[in-house]
Amino acid sequence: MTGMTAWAQLLHFYQPPTQTHDILTRIVEESYRPLLAVLAEHQNARIAINMNAVLTEMLADHGFKDVIDVLRMLGERGQVEYVGSGRFHPILPLIPEQERVRSIADNAAVNRRLIGEGWQARGFFPPEMCYSADILPSIASSGHEWLILSGVACPAEWPLDRLYRVPANGGTMHVLFRDDVRSNRISFRETNPQAFVDDLSRVGGGKDAYVVTAMDAETYGHHIKGWEREFLGATYELLGHQGRPHAHSSKVTPVQPSELIGRFPDGAVIEPLPSSWSTSQEDIAAHNPYPLWRAPGNDVHRLQWEYVDHAVALLALARRHAKSDEAKKFADLADYQMQPALHSCQFWWASRRPMWDVPMIHRGFQLLNSVLLNAWKAVELGDASARVKREASWRVAAARDIRREIERLLFEVAA
Repeated sequence: MTGMTAWAQLLHFYQPPTQTHDILTRIVEESYRPLLAVLAEHQNARIAINMNAVLTEMLADHGFKDVIDVLRMLGERGQVEYVGSGRFHPILPLIPEQERVRSIADNAAVNRRLIGEGWQARGFFPPEMCYSADILPSIASSGHEWLILSGVACPAEWPLDRLYRVPANGGTMHVLFRDDVRSNRISFRETNPQAFVDDLSRVGGGKDAYVVTAMDAETYGHHIKGWEREFLGATYELLGHQGRPHAHSSKVTPVQPSELIGRFPDGAVIEPLPSSWSTSQEDIAAHNPYPLWRAPGNDVHRLQWEYVDHAVALLALARRHAKSDEAKKFADLADYQMQPALHSCQFWWASRRPMWDVPMIHRGFQLLNSVLLNAWKAVELGDASARVKREASWRVAAARDIRREIERLLFEVAA
């Protein structure tokens, strides 16, 4: 009996809260609309989509509701399964647990409001696939059954016909590992539909097997012009030729990731390696699991996260001591701003691997600065003791020094 390869693909849609209308418009026209049109045209397409709620909101607010409507239609047709994440795309292992829980819950609430009650997420995509065991409790407690991680995180034999599990809240949840090599071949245009399908058909060596690929949705049309039809549409065309003589496509079937559960038996309970989908084996050996967001030796990263620590601490004080209406006004504003202020892009653009963009770094920093200033104002107007207010003032002074140092580094490089 000839084995079948189940191909599970995930597309990750995201734009930062600091994105401009002009750039968003360009991405919608180049990528989102044509990509979703290809999926709508090929009813054999079965795929997982993660759209961070910050983007769903931006699409609605900027006049692109048609994108949301097509996404909803694809879900109703059963072609798309939605996948959970963090609302503003934070690096979950690097933020406090309270903010992790809120980010995951808000992502679900906003997407359900905008996409509809059909938005139900069994799986979870950690932003940038950044993983540490610390994030599992908040993912499991929010009702997700599986999560997807980069292949570099797999500490055991590569899974082809078993689904590994991770311990979470006294039980286990399934973990799917992205095939980094095959995903990158697509992302960097190093394959074509026939070669890709032929390759998938040989994966199990005659036995049933599965492959998981994942990439930014913007790969299609924005990063690579026309790739949504040249690769994705053409691949679905090949896979629609099931049963034709000598067609390798008859050995490959598109599935949603959740369909793998039950189709393949459970494997061992393992502990994945802290990592991201941009982490190399060399990074792991160097104890640098999140190289694009918090790299040892990167002074801007160090200062950014020190500033985050001060903002988080001041917000905690504001939440505790803002009792009057006036104090609550500032505390609520700081609380509202914290989630977007933790978005990942400001750190990514400071990585120098090779990304470096002073305006994007500074836009993110301004969000953090606003959190800090509003939280400090709430503490000053609240019922905190003189000692607590001195602590708040010290944090503001320390943050001011950090801000000056960050701006010095940005201006030096910009010059």
